[in-house]
Amino acid sequence: MKKLKYIILACILVTGVTSCKKWLDVNVDPDNPNNLTVKVENRLPWIQHFYMYSAGVTNFRTACQAGVYYAIAATQNTFSTTWQCSNANSTTPYQTWFVATSSNVEDMYNTAKKQGAYHYMAAANVFHAMGYMQMLDLYGEMPYTEAATGNPSPKPDDGKTIYYGCMAKLNEAIGLFGKAQETGATALAAGDMINKGDAAKWIKLCWGLKARYMLKLSKKSDLYNADSILYCLSKGPQSIADNVVEQGLNNSTVTDYLIGDPIVTNGNFNYAGYGNNQRISQFYYNLLTNMRGSNAIDPRMTKIVPASMSNVKLDANKKVASYTWSRSIGVDSYGSAARLLKAGSPTSIVTPTYATANTPIKYTISIAADRANFIASLAAKGKTYTVSGNDVTVTYPIGSMFVNSTNYVYAGDTVYVSLRSNSIATSGIVAQSQTDVNWYVNKDAFDAGVVGSTGSYQIHPVSDFEILTYHEMCFIQAEVYMRKGETGNAYTAYKKGIEAHLNMMQAKLSDWQSTYGTTNPDMKPMNTNDISTYLSSNAVAQSGGALTMQDIMLQKYVAMGCSIENWNDMRRFNFSAGNVGSFGVVYPGYDRGPLFTGNAQLTGAGKTDPRYWMRRWALPPVYEIQYNSINTLALNPHAGDPNIWSMPIWWDCATDAEYQNYLK
Repeated sequence: MKKLKYIILACILVTGVTSCKKWLDVNVDPDNPNNLTVKVENRLPWIQHFYMYSAGVTNFRTACQAGVYYAIAATQNTFSTTWQCSNANSTTPYQTWFVATSSNVEDMYNTAKKQGAYHYMAAANVFHAMGYMQMLDLYGEMPYTEAATGNPSPKPDDGKTIYYGCMAKLNEAIGLFGKAQETGATALAAGDMINKGDAAKWIKLCWGLKARYMLKLSKKSDLYNADSILYCLSKGPQSIADNVVEQGLNNSTVTDYLIGDPIVTNGNFNYAGYGNNQRISQFYYNLLTNMRGSNAIDPRMTKIVPASMSNVKLDANKKVASYTWSRSIGVDSYGSAARLLKAGSPTSIVTPTYATANTPIKYTISIAADRANFIASLAAKGKTYTVSGNDVTVTYPIGSMFVNSTNYVYAGDTVYVSLRSNSIATSGIVAQSQTDVNWYVNKDAFDAGVVGSTGSYQIHPVSDFEILTYHEMCFIQAEVYMRKGETGNAYTAYKKGIEAHLNMMQAKLSDWQSTYGTTNPDMKPMNTNDISTYLSSNAVAQSGGALTMQDIMLQKYVAMGCSIENWNDMRRFNFSAGNVGSFGVVYPGYDRGPLFTGNAQLTGAGKTDPRYWMRRWALPPVYEIQYNSINTLALNPHAGDPNIWSMPIWWDCATDAEYQNYLK
């Protein structure tokens, strides 16, 4: 694995982000750089970048598992819809962590140690902990103690070893950030894109991560310690000013040497917001429009759920003269899934195109009831159509969005708006400026000004990549107090969590308003009256006595969005099984849908059977099953089994004995 780290040096050379003089020692031949010549201040930003990329793909794919997104792409659809988990999902997070990040973390630590650059040593420890904890969360067992040592066939470690190794790194990092660096050591600010060299903020990050990771042990009565988590929270972020994020940008067309994606954009965008494949799920949509059965519209909804232009009228120059915004609805995968079943395919939602002229489409509908319903829907929408026997011909006017298919089942798919945003590196439209991150179906639509999608708050190219936030800390505190039976304190933390997320979003939207809000209304601030109305509505518990664990976790789910932590939380509460403590069903409505085909992967007989659910990922089949099978199978002989996807990882088991029993 270690030899792969040198690819990152090529990244530095190819992209030209830093000059040779900046990162090479003057006594080294600049035409023959080697690993030992890379300065810590040049290595750290690349570690931060590639960690964000690895975490971004992890966030997106686990968000599909957690029910945040529906995906058209067959690979991710196995997470969002069929639950027939595909090994094709397994490789990228592993690859981007080990190839581009982990070995460089090790080398930065060693180089910084020689210089007495303690803060770079500490930063290396933080990324070590975040990266390997992500590997544990995904795969359960993973090369750890022998990773990045030069051993081409490293032995894997069990989850407990990885967990405590990561916690030890965070403890060391706290101490190192608290030390004054040696004279002449490079200041952290010289290479720190995230916290700009603020050691105090890094320390809060460490404590916050410790709280997050300690919460994972909530099933373990011998290890879970509520007061220890609360102590860590007291040392972690205390306001949105302490949020740790990596800023997304849209000011470069440079693409990544390894992956080929834009190098400055938000890591979540690079997967969830890049192409046309993603839609909001109905599960997530319902929480934004009907939390607690309130029918109250969350003010965050119009920032998270995208919209497209409809009822467009063009002027004589074929420019938009008038239009209305149509907000997307959610794709139903878990309930009746009527639209998907109608087409007979879990991936059947179709992306619309743009009408450059009045375009007639003839639909032949032989089923009388379907034909009558189709005609009624056309009439309700004011569409122009004619009927001749079984044929219904609809004329889509110039400037409109429509599905270019004669299959009537697809005709209404314009209601499912893509989550796509655009960066200048991906739009393919040269004239599209940095300040316009809307998605346009094609250049004709762009020239007319017809927006295909406004995108989604967390996954714009210019969105902040959230590493650790104050609202997450509040929701952790609320859960811990709820477990302690201190409902008053739990309620206070719950309200703070909701308000913290609203405040964070409002601050970012206000920052975006003058730059992007002129072209994208979903990037303008929320209405303050809407916020107040929501907070006082039945969507939010109004007292400690009314508060449930479901309330806490569903508000946290909304706030975390595109984050692995939602899937982690769902595993801790056994999804919608309702068999954790006395908390009842925490994620109602989350369950296998009518398009479920994952019987080989998820072999549990019922919801209270752990193996009913998606609980880990299969290891990358080439790297660890094929090339390193002797070591991999020696630790977990079931690593290559089809139902490895339903095997709980270490922290998802109540005892070590339960975990070890799975590994027999």
